[in-house]
Amino acid sequence: MFEGFEQQQIVTSGTTINLVVGGSGPPLLLLHGYPQTHVMWHKVAPRLAQQYTVVAADLRGYGDSGKPPSDPEHLTYSKKAMAQDQAEVMMALGFDTFYLAAHDRGARVAHRLTLDYPDRIRRLTLLDIVPTREMFGNVSKAFALSAWHWFFLAQPYDLPERLIGGASDYFLRSRFDRTGDPSVFPAEAVDEYARCFEIPGAIHAICEDYRAGAGIDLVHDEADYGRKITAPLQVLWSPRGGASRGRDPLAVWHEYATDVRGHTLPCGHYLAEEKPDEVYDAIRTFFV
Repeated sequence: MFEGFEQQQIVTSGTTINLVVGGSGPPLLLLHGYPQTHVMWHKVAPRLAQQYTVVAADLRGYGDSGKPPSDPEHLTYSKKAMAQDQAEVMMALGFDTFYLAAHDRGARVAHRLTLDYPDRIRRLTLLDIVPTREMFGNVSKAFALSAWHWFFLAQPYDLPERLIGGASDYFLRSRFDRTGDPSVFPAEAVDEYARCFEIPGAIHAICEDYRAGAGIDLVHDEADYGRKITAPLQVLWSPRGGASRGRDPLAVWHEYATDVRGHTLPCGHYLAEEKPDEVYDAIRTFFV
């Protein structure tokens, strides 16, 4: 799925990050969402590699990246820690500044990365999110039912780990069986997501990501509220996703960034796999 890309494992100060890198041109970091890996970019990354040096990385806890031990405050899986990983990865590859595109959980990491390393991000594209602070501050019945995993995965250890572990393959694959269109999620991609979900420590790490999201990430976000992203920001979202549930994503992001633009795409939550041509076009047009 990533022909011509080279797989690497880069040791950061906190863990080891798995990635693939390919292409030539300005550096572009791609981050994935839950419950996926860098493979979610398989329809877009090879095309982007014709114009950019593309780095598609697994977040800590996901894919073949390291799964460091958790801590009571969930700092190990905070977006701050995950963002530091990716900043160190790009520095290790020799990229002082870079473009950044990210989906779902990776987009939350990208939001934090851009706040913590503002001089390093040239431009930023976020897929189908509004800030975590906004999501928890505007919980509705519709959101709770559609994004129930936010609240389930964040339950104290080890309730979700035990329940998911009883049927982990079914739990993972059920996320992708709902589309009814196998071309959206080819078997090769879903098999890879399933393989990585079975790696020891993966389920716990993913739960820790969500526990951090419901805890220490909100502490960090509240402390930084009012400090805006200064890099130009493009937002793409699904009309059926949580980002647009009862709100205008562009209006929300204007509270968090100084230069915001974007548009909706006619698809579900997994934009890069459901509408790869449109995502490619949007990124290619914006990252100039």
